Amino acid sequence: MESKEKKNYRAELTGVFGDPVDDNPTGVMEEAAYAARGLNFRYITMKVTPEGFPDAMRAVRALHMRGVNLTMPHKLNVIPWLDELSVAAEVIGAVNTVVVREDGTLFGENTDGKGFVEALLRAGGVLEGKKIVVLGAGGAARAIAVECALAGASRITVVNRDEGRGRELAALVNEKTGAEAEYLPWAGGIDVPGDTDILVNATPVGLAPLDGEMPEINYDTVLPSMTVCDVVFNPADTLFLKEAGKRGAKTVSGLGMLACQGARNFTLWTGEEAPLRIMEEKLREEFGL
Repeated sequence: MESKEKKNYRAELTGVFGDPVDDNPTGVMEEAAYAARGLNFRYITMKVTPEGFPDAMRAVRALHMRGVNLTMPHKLNVIPWLDELSVAAEVIGAVNTVVVREDGTLFGENTDGKGFVEALLRAGGVLEGKKIVVLGAGGAARAIAVECALAGASRITVVNRDEGRGRELAALVNEKTGAEAEYLPWAGGIDVPGDTDILVNATPVGLAPLDGEMPEINYDTVLPSMTVCDVVFNPADTLFLKEAGKRGAKTVSGLGMLACQGARNFTLWTGEEAPLRIMEEKLREEFGL
């Protein structure tokens, strides 16, 4: 008599912790990837406030989750909860992906910067020897600045309102990478340096429901020679990118970065190659593109 394979009704759980998080489409993309690979995985989008964060991290182990993403405001405060960091996450000082290992230990990785670099290169961009201006100095900005420097950028200029955080990030790039870095104070509509090759909005300004806003810079200093990128993915065509496009700049939306980092998350959690094309198509379908 043939033995029947025991049916497993328990899905492997992944998800994202953040606040705000209601407009985060990562789950749509990851669930499409799980279905495409025939995996019994689920991705849950969870509103987690700073006050509730300790309980949420305890729940990761209690619920036997496979891993979680971290978005605002948890990319920095998750680190004390982790058992080990990747080299990149340790240098950047921020984590956006947690992997629960077989022994229950928590491993922290940062796929933000790698996803940004991959999306930029896939869009025809070049980083070797380029001068990058990064608006912001938070978790995403740190990841992007470090990974661009490691990918061969010659100079990273950090523009931030908080001088301490801005100078700290510039010092980190100078110390840990081969690129030169400097800090510029962000006061009013700052001019974009004329020799900039790539301008990146690494702040949440423009993210829905605040999609009527854009970073406060002098858009008349954006040149056709520049590539302008936004980490904001909802909406995909932000006011920031629209204004840059009007000046003739090449623009790269946050959707590509989201898809590329999502693919890396998928592989970290499942051990399988991610169906990147399917993930990108699902995001475009979600946003009617």
